[in-house]
Amino acid sequence: MNTHEGLSLPAAAKINLYLHVTGKRPDGYHLLDSLVAFATAHDQITIRPANQLSLVIDGPFGRGLPVSDDNLVLRAALQLRALAGIHDGAQITLTKNLPVASGIGGGSADAAATIRGLVRLWQVHPGLHDLSGLALGLGADVPVCLLGRAAYMGGIGELLDPVDDLPAVPLVLVNPAVAVATPEVFTARAGGFSPANRFPAPPSGTDELIELLNDGRGNDLAAPAIGLIPVIGRAIERIAATNGCRMARMSGSGATCFGLYQTQAEADAAALAIGQAEPHWWSVAGHLLSNIHDL
Repeated sequence: MNTHEGLSLPAAAKINLYLHVTGKRPDGYHLLDSLVAFATAHDQITIRPANQLSLVIDGPFGRGLPVSDDNLVLRAALQLRALAGIHDGAQITLTKNLPVASGIGGGSADAAATIRGLVRLWQVHPGLHDLSGLALGLGADVPVCLLGRAAYMGGIGELLDPVDDLPAVPLVLVNPAVAVATPEVFTARAGGFSPANRFPAPPSGTDELIELLNDGRGNDLAAPAIGLIPVIGRAIERIAATNGCRMARMSGSGATCFGLYQTQAEADAAALAIGQAEPHWWSVAGHLLSNIHDL
């Protein structure tokens, strides 16, 4: 699809393979150290030329999402247009396949895909505008989603160090049909801060990746999230009990959890088994992506 006809871009689910809260700034924002990758599960952003700027939302998780200036997709479009000083329009369609407020950066990925698409449609020169500042202003996960590559994320989300060649590990994503408010999870967190703990070298395969993740690298937000919403713990247990699961943990501030597997057949079977046992949950199989352009 060329820019005259329109553009269609995937907005891939973001996975925090580990997430440490390393400090807190005087303004209240928390400092993080996290290894972020992406998954093959994704929303879809479709953009077509138009005189006015508009948004339509469809897809299995689209019902109830507001089409207003508070929507991250419209905010991204409006702010990019203001930043670039242009007056063009676009017809944007968001096909919402990922659960909302679920710890896998769905809204952030949607905003990032919108920016990438409109930069192409409107012929915005990225080097002339602060797209990274625009992304951070939209949310802490938007910069890494705009980068579109696996990366260590530091600061409040603005410090990114790309990571090459993470293994394409088969995985399952499970959301127990609950939305989580990220500020509430941070407020519920108790105790001190964790040190940054980045890998000494990129993992050579699934076994080494899991070994490194198990070596003092967890998710500091899991305990407070489970304390607020205990079903998250049950989701992790469900994943861990499936055949072939090598690791099960929560992503971001929840409630979506993920499991890593040795083979795609094991991941596919696990997603099916969890879906049958918990028919109201969202359960999908896929694999890790180091680069969203591999979709």
